[in-house]
Amino acid sequence: MRTAVVVGGGLGGLAVSGALARSGWQVTLLERADRIRPEPTAVVLWPNGVRALRALDLGAGLDAIATPLPDSGVRRPDGHWLVQPRQTPAERLPVVVHREDLHDALIAGLGDRVELRTGVTVRTVRAASGLRPAVGDGRHMFEADLVVAADGTDSVVRRQLAPEAGVVSSGCAAWRAVIPWYRAPSLPAGEPVVGEILGAGYRFVAASLGERGSSGASSRGGIYWMATAAGAPRPEPPETQLGLLRRWYAGWPAPVDELLAATDPADLVQQEIRELRPLPRAYGFPVGPGGVVLLGDAAHAMPPHLGQGACLAFEDAATLAALLRESRLPDAVVAYDRSRRPRAAAVVRQTRRMSAVLQTRGRLALRARDAALGTITPRLLGSAAAVAAQWRPPS
Repeated sequence: MRTAVVVGGGLGGLAVSGALARSGWQVTLLERADRIRPEPTAVVLWPNGVRALRALDLGAGLDAIATPLPDSGVRRPDGHWLVQPRQTPAERLPVVVHREDLHDALIAGLGDRVELRTGVTVRTVRAASGLRPAVGDGRHMFEADLVVAADGTDSVVRRQLAPEAGVVSSGCAAWRAVIPWYRAPSLPAGEPVVGEILGAGYRFVAASLGERGSSGASSRGGIYWMATAAGAPRPEPPETQLGLLRRWYAGWPAPVDELLAATDPADLVQQEIRELRPLPRAYGFPVGPGGVVLLGDAAHAMPPHLGQGACLAFEDAATLAALLRESRLPDAVVAYDRSRRPRAAAVVRQTRRMSAVLQTRGRLALRARDAALGTITPRLLGSAAAVAAQWRPPS
C-alpha cells in the first residue's frame, strides 16, 4: 500500500488527504494546532474551484452548501457605478460557501485511511537521495512514499526545499465576518446584499449565504462581508478594530454601515495579506523512490483580490490525485510540477494586475483609475475569469 504524509490541515490539506485515501493510499495528516479549527467566515469558489471539487468526488456535498453569486458590478463610495452589473453565463459565476460547512464536507470525505495527528509542528524535511522522503517534529520522523506540503504561506517544507521563494507583505490587511441571520440587518425590498465597493485603497464586498428565514443553501446562513484596507494589520483588540472599520467605511453605500453595525467583535477575523515573491522554482521534488510536492499557499500564496487561493489549492489536489492514478510516483511528481507551475504563475500575474488597480491611492491617480475603470475592469476581470474558467481536471 502506498503511503503519504500531508503537512497541514487546511482546506487544501484536507482535500488532498481525502483524495489520496479514496484512491487506496494510507495517509497521515499532520496539523500543528491541537485541533483543526476552520475560520467562522466564508470562501468564494470560482468555476475552476467548483470543477476541482467535483473531480475530487465532493460535488454532491458542495451543491448542498453553496450559494450562487450574481454579477453585481462595482460602485464608488459615493454610490456611483464604476462598472455596471452584467449578464454573465451561470457557468462563469462563482459560488459562496461558509468555511465551516466546506470544512465539514472535507472532513466527511477523509474516510478511515486517514490518520489525523494534531499538535505536530514539522521542523525538518528529509529529502536525501536513495531514501524515502520524511518530515520530523524534533522527536519523530514521519516517512512515506509521498510528502505533500500543504502547510500554508509560512511552509517549513517549502523554506527548506525552495528557499528562493520569499514571503512579503502585499501592503494591505483584510477583515472578514459572517453575520448570522438572527443578527443580520433587514434591507429594503429589492436591495441586493451582494456587491463590491471600491475606494482609495479600501474595498468592501458582501454576499448572502442562503436566504433569510431558512438555512438556505448553507446550514450556517447569514451575510458574509470582507473589507480590505491598505496598510499593516491592526494590533488593537477586535472591538477597537471594528470601531476603526465603522469609521473608515462610514457613509459608504448601503448595506455597508448596516452590516458593520450588526457585526459583533467576536465575528471579526483579521488577516495580514502576504504573498510569495518570487514563486518557488519547483512544485515537485523527486526524492528516492518517491517525492515531495507543494500545494496551496505553500506553493503560490497570493492576495485574495481574485478569490483564487482556495480554488488553486483544490486544483492542486485534483491534479495530483489524477496524476498519481496514471503514473509511477516519481514521474507523477515531475508531471505535477510541469502542470502546476505555469498555471499558478498565470493566476498570480492576473492577481497582481488586479492588486495594482484596487490599491490605487492619491487624487490624480484615483481620477485616472475611475475614468478608465469602466473599460479596464471588465477587460481585466474578463481575462481573469477566462484564466479561472479554462482549467479542466486532468483526464
